[in-house]
Amino acid sequence: MNNGTVKFFNSTKGFGFIKEDGTNKEYFVHVSGLVDEIRENDEVTFDLQDGKKGLNAVNVKLA
Repeated sequence: MNNGTVKFFNSTKGFGFIKEDGTNKEYFVHVSGLVDEIRENDEVTFDLQDGKKGLNAVNVKLA
């Protein structure tokens, strides 16, 4: 399980990006990978899964 902060999330379009704590890595997140509803600047925990364009955040929960 990874920890991070929601950098951007567009609830209308259903996607955004999470910045992993302690790194400069950012991961794409789709609404289908959410457990909890998220907004920008929320602290979250997440898992990573291979996607079409690299790793995606899945099982995203509020920390």
